[in-house]
Amino acid sequence: MVLGWSSISPMAQAAVVVVVTTVVVQCIRWLLSYRTYFKFFMNLPGETDFSWVWGNLHKFRHLNTTQRIEYFSKLTIRHPKFYRVWIGPFRAGISLNHPDSVRDLLKTSEPKPPQYRFALPWLGDGLLISEGATWARSRRLLTPAFHFDILKPYVEVGNRASDIMLSKVTKYADEKKSIEMFSNISLCTLDTIQRCAMSYTDDIQAQGESHPYVQAVTELTELWTLRGRNPLVYNDVIYGMTKNGRRFKEQCDFVHSISERVIRERQQSLERDGPPKKRYLDFLDILLTARDDTGKGLTPLEIRNEVDTFMFEGHDTTASAVSWILYSLCEHPEYQHKVQQEIDTVLQGRDSDDIQWGDLTKMDYLTMVIKEGMRLHCPVPFISRRLTKPMTVEGVTLPIGTSCTINIMNVHHNSLVWPDPWTFRPDRFHPDHMKDKDSFAFIPFSAGPRNCIGQHFAMNEEKVMLSRLLRRYTFSMDPKYPVERKMAAIMRTESGMRMFATPRTPTC
Repeated sequence: MVLGWSSISPMAQAAVVVVVTTVVVQCIRWLLSYRTYFKFFMNLPGETDFSWVWGNLHKFRHLNTTQRIEYFSKLTIRHPKFYRVWIGPFRAGISLNHPDSVRDLLKTSEPKPPQYRFALPWLGDGLLISEGATWARSRRLLTPAFHFDILKPYVEVGNRASDIMLSKVTKYADEKKSIEMFSNISLCTLDTIQRCAMSYTDDIQAQGESHPYVQAVTELTELWTLRGRNPLVYNDVIYGMTKNGRRFKEQCDFVHSISERVIRERQQSLERDGPPKKRYLDFLDILLTARDDTGKGLTPLEIRNEVDTFMFEGHDTTASAVSWILYSLCEHPEYQHKVQQEIDTVLQGRDSDDIQWGDLTKMDYLTMVIKEGMRLHCPVPFISRRLTKPMTVEGVTLPIGTSCTINIMNVHHNSLVWPDPWTFRPDRFHPDHMKDKDSFAFIPFSAGPRNCIGQHFAMNEEKVMLSRLLRRYTFSMDPKYPVERKMAAIMRTESGMRMFATPRTPTC
């Protein structure tokens, strides 16, 4: 029997009225707030085709990378400073496409927006994702790991890892067959970062053209990107029940098992033998011994978070950069020849092809080539921030909470900043041409207080690998295998880069 309203006590009736009234008032407040929010962002420049399910995501979420780049390039031509994109019907994001619009934001230490939390099960609250006091403490503790005294011995590590990669290239060159370079470069950078970060080797490069860790990181970044384009799986519980969500957790568990094993072995070694006496000081040594002003060190979870972050950012982005730079040199043999001449001059009279620490500052033309490769191909296509205070962009004051994407791809291909932006032209970075260029026009490592802490490590590694490859071989693309971009958190390829390596004799 259902009780009628009159049978409910007056006190209970009053409680129900209060609850219903509160819910109605909150709904009205939310609707009024959303109406103001929607009107404000809808009046900003951007895509006008709005969906009440997808926002603007339906315009590009199913496009391949080439089509997406073309789509956003057209938006940038129409709106060269910034534009708005609806990420679902309730959240608008701002894409910043010009030095004038990214400058003020990059000078701050504003935190990452909500979509970065999708990587929390993988990278945790490490330097990439953390914010506020946590980020500031981690940044202070990790900065000593990138002092030049620490980086100097890593050049030798890069040479030895390059030796293994070159032996594989030699096998294909002798057989006059093309070799898939993107995966082999990824193995080499992973080998390098494991040696430099943790003094750890496990014959990574001997495992064919891939490795379970490389495959896991590739899949994790792709799953992270796919989730960001689908508001229907933003909820953690819902995502965990999907096939992609279960696979994401499985791969997280795998990468964590590797880092935890290495950390555990190093802790036991330090407790048993103390700090290293014969080898170089590595990243993990510094993590395990770092102390803040209160004498407190990093917790085991914090150490794992930083190791996972450094392993991801320290191998994947560098592999992308080296691969795409080599691809550009294949497309432009005249520039490849100039790089080879410079390398020959620097190494003149030596019996060994090894690159030494002092060689790195002598490779001026290679530096220009590396920078132009990272401008054109953007190893990290975009980064994002969430505003904790209002910010004015081109006369528009964006409110607190706005997600702003520093669209590195758009900045690096903005025709107002870089004439003929889709052409590979290393001379752009000649000092005479760069002296009047805005310092925020070229931001492959971000800029400001949240810039890439390992950018000097990455540049050194790229110089070593490219010099070793180009000293011994001239590379050209295998025309049977066209190369297509695949953009996620990192710029990759759809099916690799197959190249022919032709032995060369140094000119001096």
